[in-house]
Amino acid sequence: MARRTTTPPPPDDFEEHILDTNIGDEMQSSFLEYAYSVIYSRALPDARDGLKPVQRRILYTMDEMGVRPDRGHVKSARVVGEVMGKLHPHGDGAIYDALVRMAQPWSMRLPMIDGHGNFGSPDDSPAAMRYTECRMAPAAAAMTASIDEDTVDFKPNYDSRETEPVVLPSAIPNLIVNGTTGIAVGMATNIAPHNLVEVVQALRHMITSPKASLDDLMRFIPGPDLPTGGKIVGLDGIRDAYETGRGVFKMRATARVEAVTPRKKGIVVTELPYGVGTERVIERIKALVLSKKLQGISDIKDLTDRSHGLRLVIEVKNGFVPEALLEQLYKLTPMEDSFGINTVALVDGQPRTLGLKELLEVFLGHRFDVVRRRSAFRRTKAADRLHLVDGLLLAILDIDEVIQVIRSSDNAAAAKERLIDIFELSEIQADYILDMPLRRLTKFSKLELDKERDELLRTIEQLDAILADEKMLRKVVSDELAEVAKTYGTPRRTVLLGAAPAIAAAASVELADDPCFVLLSSTGLLARTKDVEMPGGGGARTNHDVTVSVVRTTKRGEIGVLTNRGRLVRLSVVDLSNAELPSTSNDPNLKGTLALSELVVLDKGERALALTSLAAEGPGLALGTRDGTVKRVNPEVLNRDEWDVISLKDGDEVVGAVELATGAETLCFITTDAQLLHFTADAVRPQGRSGGGIAGVRLTSGERVTFFGALDPTEAVVVTASGASTALPGTEAGAVKVTPFSEYPAKGRATGGVRCHRFLKGEDTLLTAWAGAAPARAAAASGAPVDLPEATGRRDGSGIPAAQPIAAVAGPVAAAVAGAVPGEEPGASTEGVEG
Repeated sequence: MARRTTTPPPPDDFEEHILDTNIGDEMQSSFLEYAYSVIYSRALPDARDGLKPVQRRILYTMDEMGVRPDRGHVKSARVVGEVMGKLHPHGDGAIYDALVRMAQPWSMRLPMIDGHGNFGSPDDSPAAMRYTECRMAPAAAAMTASIDEDTVDFKPNYDSRETEPVVLPSAIPNLIVNGTTGIAVGMATNIAPHNLVEVVQALRHMITSPKASLDDLMRFIPGPDLPTGGKIVGLDGIRDAYETGRGVFKMRATARVEAVTPRKKGIVVTELPYGVGTERVIERIKALVLSKKLQGISDIKDLTDRSHGLRLVIEVKNGFVPEALLEQLYKLTPMEDSFGINTVALVDGQPRTLGLKELLEVFLGHRFDVVRRRSAFRRTKAADRLHLVDGLLLAILDIDEVIQVIRSSDNAAAAKERLIDIFELSEIQADYILDMPLRRLTKFSKLELDKERDELLRTIEQLDAILADEKMLRKVVSDELAEVAKTYGTPRRTVLLGAAPAIAAAASVELADDPCFVLLSSTGLLARTKDVEMPGGGGARTNHDVTVSVVRTTKRGEIGVLTNRGRLVRLSVVDLSNAELPSTSNDPNLKGTLALSELVVLDKGERALALTSLAAEGPGLALGTRDGTVKRVNPEVLNRDEWDVISLKDGDEVVGAVELATGAETLCFITTDAQLLHFTADAVRPQGRSGGGIAGVRLTSGERVTFFGALDPTEAVVVTASGASTALPGTEAGAVKVTPFSEYPAKGRATGGVRCHRFLKGEDTLLTAWAGAAPARAAAASGAPVDLPEATGRRDGSGIPAAQPIAAVAGPVAAAVAGAVPGEEPGASTEGVEG
């Protein structure tokens, strides 16, 4: 039976109040409040620390919980619960998603979370938060360092029971290094990751040159450095993004053609574009094959694992050209994808579209403010401590009277008053003396206090200098940035190409066998040229790279690639025709470069050193190893794709290799302890392939050879860069010196050589060394040019600080080719690069 209810009538004094509101005004007001909340509290990062509110709250909460890199992992659910309960009441799903992304190395160039467990893959979602564990990564500790020293402002949380930082101190330029993506209301942001070392170099340059132009900054930051590696094709969109905050560039997978079986070739993909997973590529290829839009593929296998990394093998049917199929894969599948940069971030609480220089300026302004506030806090703290130490020293000097005053006082208040009157102490000093334990009343404590007072005085003096001198403040920020790059920096992963190389399906017989040159750059790019004299001066000068090896050959000929493992790999010059496509860049030297990794399979840790013409006659090759061995190899060309040209001992490797022209060239060794030895090549007896070489330079314990090469002593120079052996490779710029080669006398083979560089305080090794024809040119690991000082006459002098770390040095290409083939002069036209 239904139960009947009745509504009681309203009381007699009840009066209704109904307000009429325009529906349009109400919708507008509500929408603006919602949009404001999304823009400022969820989707857009702050330009100072590069973090969205949820990311900032996660790192701050983990720091408060003590889940630091030196502690054990904790359940992710515990962290999520703390963040949600105290700071971010928007649901655990959003918090855990943000935490997971900060732990994924394929999403973040510098991960902030050290995850333990299944944190997903580019194709799969992670395990639930109750199954995974996490802690702060080392880089996250740098983001929150000194947060308890009044470096940033705090604000109340959502219920005003807790406080949270408005921004983190952020010693790392996180926004540009890790990038971000977010969709707000009416606006969005999408920022590509970059290399930390390159960004720090640009920041330090801006500290010394605040009016630096965009071109100056792009010498240090030539383009994004994506976590997944791959290639970026075309640089115009990158410059647009750096200039206006908006631009588009293309990403390509790293792939090469290999023999997957004795009778079948395949395309092996080792790196995919940023944000693209293997399953997405496989599904797209299967769909194209089923719809018969893509032919020539017999099978596709995903052999990716943790030990070997990404490896996607696409088997090609017999009768199909793998290079042409690869071009179709780039065109039809996610193996080539676009990235649209839209640099929108919050500056002073307002969303703004920022260029590269503006991003760097905002971060530097934040760091200046953080260091200034930190110095003021530490100065106040040191002054307060000094005040207490002075009071303790007064008490210890006349401790008997202090004890007598305390014992004869009626109570603590009276003792405090008498101490203030008799010893002229402050209230704080008197309270501290009354609280002082008896164990402090020793002679040793007096010595400790004297030492502490002196240290406090020095600290206060240093902090006063920072607060009073803007130059000193800038130097502190610059030094801290250098330390960040040294600690957390890693080599560049993404290769920058000026233009997309086209895949030519034409057979080699259809290509005219014209003379040409093949060039190898310091960043591992190959190019085929008609002539070696190109615009820019110095021979093959570009705005982003140096040419470390050149060989004269023909378009249908073969050359060899010498590696540090003593291996010689045969390479067909016709394969470089795959790169024949006009560049989108205005620089003619950037036309049609091709990554060496697409043509030659190198083992882990193996790198290409030089090119050789595979000549069957002549004086052969000269090689030098890191243990000081030198070898001349008789010309011997085998009917193989690769062979060894030297027998290396365990732990040894080739540091330099060159093809001799006459056999009378000067061979030069430079060691890490700054010893230079040179002698003529005819002092080394030629050996066969199986030979292990003979003693070249005598090394002291713990030292090694850093450079070996052959050169013409006339008008040659020596470039050396010194630094600390404890620095992470590629992070310390060092002190650079250029000296005429004629300043160094020759000595006999197997001796110790002469000193070529004087180490300053804090330096104990040569970071870089090179000797060859002048003028010398240097490049950073990214390929950006590095200015060298003028040549001096002091062979054992010290260097001057370099603008950025030097990765490679080379001389004029034309001189190298002319020296390699006496009597022949290279052409001097400016038709540019063909392939």
